[in-house]
Formats: sequence, C-alpha cells, structure tokens
Amino acid sequence: MDRIGNIKDKNILLLQGPMGSFFQQLDLRFRQGGANTFKIGFNAGDWFFSNRDNYIPYRGTKEQWRDFIRLFLEEKEIHKIFLFGDCRFYQKIAIEESMKLGIEVFVFEEGYIRPDFVTMERYGVNNYSKISRDPNFYRNLPENFFHKRLILPANPKYWRMALSASIYYILAKTLKFRYPHYEHHRELAVIKEGFWGIRSFYRKYLYKIKERGLLERLSGELSKKYYFVPLQTYNDFQLREHSPFPSIEAFIERVINSFAHHAPKESYLVIKHHPMDRGRKNYEKFIHNLAEHLGVQKRVIVVHDLHLPTCLRHAIGTITINSTVGLSSLFHRIPTITLGEAFYDIEDLTCKGMSLERFWREYKAPDPELFTKFRYYLIETTQLNGSFYGRFPIELNPLQCPLSEKDKGAYLLK
Repeated sequence: MDRIGNIKDKNILLLQGPMGSFFQQLDLRFRQGGANTFKIGFNAGDWFFSNRDNYIPYRGTKEQWRDFIRLFLEEKEIHKIFLFGDCRFYQKIAIEESMKLGIEVFVFEEGYIRPDFVTMERYGVNNYSKISRDPNFYRNLPENFFHKRLILPANPKYWRMALSASIYYILAKTLKFRYPHYEHHRELAVIKEGFWGIRSFYRKYLYKIKERGLLERLSGELSKKYYFVPLQTYNDFQLREHSPFPSIEAFIERVINSFAHHAPKESYLVIKHHPMDRGRKNYEKFIHNLAEHLGVQKRVIVVHDLHLPTCLRHAIGTITINSTVGLSSLFHRIPTITLGEAFYDIEDLTCKGMSLERFWREYKAPDPELFTKFRYYLIETTQLNGSFYGRFPIELNPLQCPLSEKDKGAYLLK
C-alpha cells in the first residue's frame, strides 16, 4: 500500500464511497493491514454497503455536521480519512476540517484514465487536484521515474453498478425516516431512476439502429472534417463547480454559436451525448433547433452511442468543458480546448489560453512527448489499477500476490 503509506495501528475513517461494496472491501483490507477503522454513513444505502461492527450513522443536520466531524476526528485521533468525491457537502466539510488538523485525506473518483483505473488523490481530485500545471515539471522528470509497469484489466461490470445503484437508492429513499435530515447531492427518485433505466435500455438498441452507418461516415468521408464535442452529464459536479456554464444547454449554445460564426464553412460539428445520460436527457431537438436558427443545420451532427475512440481519432479537434474525454483526445494527439477548469489544461497539452473563436482555425496539437510524461505521471501518482465494479485495485490489497507478466490480459505500461 505504498500510495497511502503505513496503515498498521493507524486510525482510519471512511465516509461515503461509490455506490456499492467498494468501500466495504477497502475497510476489510485496511483491517487486514493492521488498521483500526471507522465508517460514517448518512443514509440506509451507506449502511447496507458497510460492515456493521464499525458503522456510525450520522443523523444530525447539515448545520451540525462541521462540529460533529471535527470532534469525531479529534476524539478518535484519526490519522487518515478516505472518501468519494470532493464536491459534495459532507465531503467538502470533512476535507476542510481534516486539513486543519493535519490529517491525511484521500479522495476517490472515477478514473481519469479508463477503463482499467480508478482515481485516488490526496486532498482533492479534478480541478481540486494538487498535481502540477507547469509543463516543465513533467518535461524535467528524471528518466528513472519511468519504468515498465504491469497493468491488469479491471473488468468493470455495468450490471454491478446498476444493481448497486438500485439497492442504494431504494434503501436511501424508503428508509429516509431513519436519517431525517440527510440531503443527497442528487434527487433520490427511485421511480424516476427505474424509468430512466428502462428508457436507457430501450434507447441503447434504438440508437444502434438509428446510427447504423454513421461511424463509417465519420471515419470515412468526414474524417478530419469535423470538430468533436463530448457532452458531460447534466448534473456533473465538474459543470457545477468548475465551469462558467449553468447547464449543458448553455454550453451547447456557446459552442454552436461560435461554430456558426467562426468555423471554416466546409467543416462539421459532431456532438455526442454522455452514455450515463442516455435514459435521462436527449438534447437532439434543442441542438437541431439552434443549428437551424443559425443556418448550420446541415453541418451539425448529433450522436449518442458511437465508439468514442473512433470519433476522437477522426476529429479535427475536441471542445469540452472539463471532461476526462479531453485526456482521451490528447492521447489520440487531437487538438483540445477546455471551456471550464480542468487539471489537464496545461500549456502545450491543450490549447490553453486560446479563445474558442480562434480555436476553429488556429488549433494546435498536443506535444506528444509532454503528454506521454504527463499521462505516465498521472498513472503513477493518481491512478489505481482496478475498478469500483470489477477487479479491486491491486495497489490497495495488502495480501496481493506478486504479479506475473503472464497474467491473462495484462499489458506493460512504459
């Protein structure tokens, strides 16, 4: 467990983890490593996915939380705290109080690099990440920092995520009376979630039919003739906390307006929906109406479930708010601009400091050597080889056996 230091005889607190049993497994592994652990939960979903012998329910108000967590950290002499996400109310307060007391904070998030990694950083993730934004920091990394590393496939399972989310939301909603003051960061709408899940399943197959032949067109006749816009989820914290846009619609309007007035007349704009919003949102009508109003309806293409790497490889450039798709775009050496705040918005990687109006014609590809070093640094310092809904990260398993290069599906990262 080199990433988190010595845990033997340390007092460790776990707050909310990703929906499911990941933090429950993490708790057990910490104990196997000799740690003394506590888990604080805020609703019945947290309770269900926790070990019963060290679970502490928080049933107070939001106003009481800061005093509660500060006293808890002091009384239990907590050395390290682990939580998921750094933008939720309870997590933000816990981070602030932990830092005042000099307690190490480890924040989990979805992987910056997917599908074989999850993110774990000290004190903050995404735009709150503490990693350097100076390109020369990565250029000057010593050669001995880069070495071969075996990466195992994480094998995330969508059904595990869907089942975990269903159980979590149902329990949190139906047993809300046990935690009367808890306010979830998203609406606890069990019936809506069920409806959205069914609609997502239906739309997935509908889009397969509707988009038949479109990927071939993008990789054929339209290759290097279109700009690519990956949408983020409508309730993404990165939109709410780290961008100037009040909504995805506002972002779409900004991009299409600029495209209509400043992009080359022979170019196209491809806007791709986020797969997690498949059952919740469809911006197709909004986009078509706006494009028609601006006279570019024949040049704006809306897609849903096309293969992302193929869409990226054949694009002229990528426009995003701050999605981690931006990292995938840079991986494929595609010029990329972020319209929000992003930890990878670094000079010579993205088109940092360039206006969207200039980007259409003056885009610049990322420095490949810089990106290689940046990506490797990310993996070595912020990424864990595993999944919340698949293989548990090998770096967090104290009983992990030495790995062999013969492991099925493994590959070497250089």
